[in-house]
Amino acid sequence: MLYKRNNPQLNKHGELIHLLSTEGLSKDILTHILDTAQGFVSVNDREVKKVPLLRGKSVFNLFFENSTRTRTTFDIAATRLSADVYTLDIARSSASKGESLLDTIANLSAMAADIFVVRHSESGAPYLIAQHVAPHVHVVNAGDGRHAHPTQALLDMYTIRHYKKDFANLTVAIVGDVLHSRVARSDIHALTTLGCAEVRVVGPKTLVPADMAQMGVRVFNKLEEGIQGCDVVIMLRLQNERMSGALLPSSQEYFESFGLTPEKLQLAKPDAIVMHPGPINRGVEIDSAVVDGQQSVILPQVTFGIAVRMAVMSIVAGNEA
Repeated sequence: MLYKRNNPQLNKHGELIHLLSTEGLSKDILTHILDTAQGFVSVNDREVKKVPLLRGKSVFNLFFENSTRTRTTFDIAATRLSADVYTLDIARSSASKGESLLDTIANLSAMAADIFVVRHSESGAPYLIAQHVAPHVHVVNAGDGRHAHPTQALLDMYTIRHYKKDFANLTVAIVGDVLHSRVARSDIHALTTLGCAEVRVVGPKTLVPADMAQMGVRVFNKLEEGIQGCDVVIMLRLQNERMSGALLPSSQEYFESFGLTPEKLQLAKPDAIVMHPGPINRGVEIDSAVVDGQQSVILPQVTFGIAVRMAVMSIVAGNEA
């Protein structure tokens, strides 16, 4: 699918009206989202976990591709903003009966939708929707094909900032199946925009795209070299459902070469944090001892994800096209 040359995420004032990708967003916008999320983290600790910012608004969760964690956190985030939340069972919807994506959107728009949260297997689907909705309707990309997963990247950035305070002196390694990962690309765009000192991509040659170096990252094909002296290690799962052909000999051999164990983690800085967007494949890309270890911040990532998605929806809904 073709994307518009101008940034369809922003209105004429440069304000965020859709969140489609971290690419093309300024440092100020990314920082504003993270700062706003920080104000929402404390909502988790309240007896009544709600704020009225989206009261009267309708949020439609359209997951054309399965994802329990992302869908649930968007549900919780919209509910905590006091929105009316509708999560559609796409597998049984009109889309499975041959209705086009835009016809589905048009019909849901007629039901007074204010925000569409969209996850789709086709890269660019949220862009297409954003180009065809009314000016008062906002689109949030919850993952499209191999292209982007901006809210996951933003919660990753929030987690890194929470533990490391500043991006300026950080070395961050993104390890694993980068070829099929929309998270990796979104993280790289966000990290470089926020001024991260060095971003590394680590993986076997068959799972690292040829254009990675052009994105301003250092590429490593050995785990030990790639995580040496790192402040942050972001592990990615093997996305077998997106692989065609034999890109790897076996998951056991992959673990031996690229699986993060406590011994290998010692090559990173002593205070390095370990992250993972989930779902985790223990014993494939990461050892259980690391997942459950003191340097793991994988569960806090999930908690922060609710606040970040609250921030994104409140910001886009507050800006007019």
